Amino acid sequence: MRSVTKSALASVLAAGMAFAVIPAAANAAPGHSKEEVRFASYNASLNRANQGDLVRDLSTPHNQQARNIAEVIQINNPDVLLINEFDYDSEHKAADLFRTNYLEVSQNGKTPVEYPYVYAAPSNTGIPSGEDLNNDGTVGGPDDAFGFGFFEGQYGMVVYSKYPIEAENVRTFQNFLWKDMPGAKLPDHPNTRKPADWFTRGELESVRLSSKSHWDVPVTVGGSTVHVLASHPTPPVFDGAEDRNGLRNNDEIRLWADYIKGGRDAGYIYDDDGGRGGLDEKSNFVVMGDQNSDPLDGDSLPGSINQLLDLKLVQDPLPASQGAAEASALQGGVNSSHNGDPKYDTADFDDKGAGNIRADYVLPSKTLKVRDSGIFWPQAGTPGSELTGVFPFPTSDHRLVFVDVEAMQR
Repeated sequence: MRSVTKSALASVLAAGMAFAVIPAAANAAPGHSKEEVRFASYNASLNRANQGDLVRDLSTPHNQQARNIAEVIQINNPDVLLINEFDYDSEHKAADLFRTNYLEVSQNGKTPVEYPYVYAAPSNTGIPSGEDLNNDGTVGGPDDAFGFGFFEGQYGMVVYSKYPIEAENVRTFQNFLWKDMPGAKLPDHPNTRKPADWFTRGELESVRLSSKSHWDVPVTVGGSTVHVLASHPTPPVFDGAEDRNGLRNNDEIRLWADYIKGGRDAGYIYDDDGGRGGLDEKSNFVVMGDQNSDPLDGDSLPGSINQLLDLKLVQDPLPASQGAAEASALQGGVNSSHNGDPKYDTADFDDKGAGNIRADYVLPSKTLKVRDSGIFWPQAGTPGSELTGVFPFPTSDHRLVFVDVEAMQR
């Protein structure tokens, strides 16, 4: 599918396309200098309890949470932005309403931001599997969906870009089956001694790896292509002794690691159109998203995020903030026993549970030159701190993470 104008969007959706890339203007220009491109990931908690609620909330410019989130985005002004936990709707109304009613409208005097291109696609969340995937003796409900969700598309994601999206080259991996990953960490039933028997053989024929989806969204920057590798692996909690969510989180992260390695390591990977394999070794890419995994703390399987961080083709700019370090010290609790440096934290979780951890990542390929990086977590009492705050948060329990890279020129 090629980029479409707004006037053509209705006919494209009517034709049953699974996603949309929606230019808002013909000649929009990037907001930063020609030398730098800012990539950002933000779990904005723009999820709602019921289908249609997000569209309703965004249909006017008055939703306070959405205004706060838009202000955070306007302050940071990313060129390519992934938003996690943004409910998906098949007509892409929410994605367009957030752009027109919030991002393109000044929030508290901040400069509006324009994104000519938007990518949205279905999520596994809330899609009924027809199976008892949590083994509670009943079929139905959010825990038996292909990805946890009370309705289809809950906790989805969306990409906004100032640079053209190469729509015809987008790859999605929503339907990839967990069992088709060689050496998959399929969960064992704790009451048996059989390996990988939490799911029945029949269930394994339909259980998908991705809890939302995995997207390879190529963006044209300075005449070259940068692959935005977007995902949001399941939290490694909310399960039992079988640790099915922790294992799934590990393998969702691994999918991108193998995809980046390419060659034989990625030979098993197939996309939703039947294409196989991963990236070329010389590809420019940026891994973006809430990976729900800290390298040293939290509940994820040890080594999960290191599958990406330790890759020779990946660089970790180590975004940091003084606000994160301050919050860890002030909140105490489990934070005081953490092994990681709190300045790298990106999420403010319950201090009696996981505590504050590094969950959100922007990881460029080593083919890209990093200029700057950071986490939007202002110290208390400084400008912008009212947008992060403490529980109940005015925006989200996650913080926007950004990395600036040098634009590639042919």
